[in-house]
Amino acid sequence: MTACLDSWAVLRWLNGVEPAYSRVEAVLADRPVMSWINLGEVYYVLWRAEGPEKAGEVVAALRAGLALDAPTPDRTLAAALVKAQHPMAYADAFAVATAAAHQASLFTGDPEIIDADLPIDILDLR
Repeated sequence: MTACLDSWAVLRWLNGVEPAYSRVEAVLADRPVMSWINLGEVYYVLWRAEGPEKAGEVVAALRAGLALDAPTPDRTLAAALVKAQHPMAYADAFAVATAAAHQASLFTGDPEIIDADLPIDILDLR
């Protein structure tokens, strides 16, 4: 199974919150995919909570272990379509579009994604 991580999953993993921590930890060796948009979310959340130095260190470590998906024109329009059809944050729509493009299971606990009727496999980490 190819795994796609959203920011919700990564932030819970960083904080050791179960069951998200164990599920994310288990797929990190397989270089899961993640949108650059969602990695940006992780960065700004950490920057606000722990400062720029810590945010930079964590993101640098994550970059080394993730297959990061750039927001190409096609991916941007796919995310925009998800956002147009579902009440969720635009960054969440990038996680959905990235998972769909890679035929990956989206690891998340975000209710906006879990409660949406989406044509992708979603792994609920709550």
